[in-house]
Amino acid sequence: MRPSSLDPLFVTITSFTGIGPKIAALIARALGRENAEETKAVDLLLLPPHRLIDRRNQPGVAHALERSLVTLNLHVDQHLPSPRGRSNVPYKILAHDETGEIALTFFHAKQNWLERALPVGEKVLVSGKVEWFNGRASMVHPDRMALAANPEDFPMIEPVYPLTAGLSPKLLQRAIDTALQSMPEFPEWLDLTFVKRQSMPDFAAAVRALHAPRDETDMEPNAPARRRLAYDELLAGQLSLALVRQKVRKLQGKPVRGNGKLRTQLLSILPFRLTDGQQNAVRDIIGDMESPDRMLRLLQGDVGSGKTAVALFAMAACAEVDGQSVLMAPTEILAQQHYATIEPMATATGVGVDLLTGRTKAKDRKAILERIASGKTKMIIGTHALFQDTVVYSDLLLAVVDEQHRFGVHQRLRLTAKGSAPHMLVMTATPIPRTLVLSAFGDMDVSRLTEKPSGRLPIKTATLELDRIDDVVERLRDAVSRGKKAYWICPLVEDSEVSDLMSAEQRHEHLGRVFGALAGLVHGRMNSAEKEAAMQDFKSGKTRVLVATTVIEVGVDVPDASIIVIEHAERFGLAQLHQLRGRVGRGDEASSCILLYKGPLSDVGKARLSIMRDSEDGFRIAEEDLKLRGEGELLGTRQSGTPGFRLVDLQAHGDLLETARDDARYILEMDGNLVTERGQALRMLLYVWRRDEAIRLLRAG
Repeated sequence: MRPSSLDPLFVTITSFTGIGPKIAALIARALGRENAEETKAVDLLLLPPHRLIDRRNQPGVAHALERSLVTLNLHVDQHLPSPRGRSNVPYKILAHDETGEIALTFFHAKQNWLERALPVGEKVLVSGKVEWFNGRASMVHPDRMALAANPEDFPMIEPVYPLTAGLSPKLLQRAIDTALQSMPEFPEWLDLTFVKRQSMPDFAAAVRALHAPRDETDMEPNAPARRRLAYDELLAGQLSLALVRQKVRKLQGKPVRGNGKLRTQLLSILPFRLTDGQQNAVRDIIGDMESPDRMLRLLQGDVGSGKTAVALFAMAACAEVDGQSVLMAPTEILAQQHYATIEPMATATGVGVDLLTGRTKAKDRKAILERIASGKTKMIIGTHALFQDTVVYSDLLLAVVDEQHRFGVHQRLRLTAKGSAPHMLVMTATPIPRTLVLSAFGDMDVSRLTEKPSGRLPIKTATLELDRIDDVVERLRDAVSRGKKAYWICPLVEDSEVSDLMSAEQRHEHLGRVFGALAGLVHGRMNSAEKEAAMQDFKSGKTRVLVATTVIEVGVDVPDASIIVIEHAERFGLAQLHQLRGRVGRGDEASSCILLYKGPLSDVGKARLSIMRDSEDGFRIAEEDLKLRGEGELLGTRQSGTPGFRLVDLQAHGDLLETARDDARYILEMDGNLVTERGQALRMLLYVWRRDEAIRLLRAG
């Protein structure tokens, strides 16, 4: 049971005064939570501001520099409302201080609201950017206003948080203040010597300091409050991973010692030769599974390095001893693709394979579940549907999880509960630098595939400014007339007023005028059947240009697609660009990737695109990506709901990661069930960072 002292942290935000379901849903989105019910007070406490508004510059009207942020202490002289029926004419308020006069300008403003906020004859504080026209000062829509008599309504230093459309900074700030007021006292869960040596505040003081920065230095990753919270976050992560490992190691695995017959057959029917990396990975995995200890291995393979083939050999080893294996993918498209790759080869060796997803029809599902329960099916491929309660396995020896970062630790445990204690192989196409492997997969041994299968040619990458788009379309027209297939990637699904990016739907319409019925469209807002149909049309050649959003980023395999155009490439992260580029170059013909960007590029944008031009090495790209913009999106992009760190910046906090890992190991060696005084406090740490699944492990023994 969670200690009752922590109850104030776990109230749902809809219980806060003034926060109804609609606002709560917006706050949930800003916090990256799935829904309002999931969003608790503690999520607000641990939301770091990402910049600071400093309103301390008060130069007076006459000395205000063009476009610089200033605070002015003004006397309000006169209101000049927009003429009736002409709302396009701005509402002006004339005011002055001892140095000069200024016009405060508002568009589409409500007169009665402005008369209350800035009454004639009153002294007021306003903050915003001053513009000068013909020697006259003007401020359009001040960002903060208050009566001089109420300075508490006018913070001179204000933290700025990530927002979402429709959520005002004021509302979010009020919610954070409410959460801060109900924050309880906490025991110290860190080693006191370490805290002293690092000059760290206690947890509650660090949270309060996080939300009340005094200047820019308080916003830096190595400011004491941020460093303290980053360490807490790392320790919570490492401790929960160590608990999972402890639990996993306690459950004895079942040694898998096959005779190699099926694997030999597979080698003879494979349409390609395994690379050295694949052979080594298969050797590591089989070696792990032959031991009574459970395997827990991460298989990192760059895009197109042949991870599925490695998984197939591991699954075949289980079939040799009459056991079962599952391969779980994050999406139906990917599950079907794995099935299409594995089924013909497995069937040729006489092994039964089934596909089970959320969309399997009821009648087929019943038959599949019977075959799984009887042990007739040896290899089962699917999505989350694989670990629903209705699925009963005859003898599950191996669970292969594709794209691990889409599944949380608790989902791994649910899958683990399905067998006596199946071995686990986790595959990811996101090349992850060592520091991130430690932080996200600290409980695993790692195999890496660094070569591409033989016969694959390098992908030629070019960067072009967006104003040359007509040339690209012309080249594409020529390529399609010669039977080529191409992806065209856009950052957005549909037009949005807040963005100037070309949407997938608009680009599809545009390319439809050039390619007619040969232009297809696939995006994340389509349902599974629509996506599948669009992909099928592209695979079969019914369409030859597929306009898509990043829904095609992971694992989509159309070997004869040889061109990919990525529009607004400057808006994508490096790891994501690399993943997208990996959709081509999967067959035996030369492929090309065209990165269209809108100039002028920032320094980071230039660096990103030049790395893409120069290198196809996913591991090098991942290291560079980490340098350029931190770890937030390396473990899968934000769009796919990745739980990136909140306070941790691995560039700044790399030293803390190693310490947290050692600390977690030491804690569990000395107090495996967290029952000592510090152990009880560490349970609180796990609750605070929403690592409840780790505590459930403790209870389960």
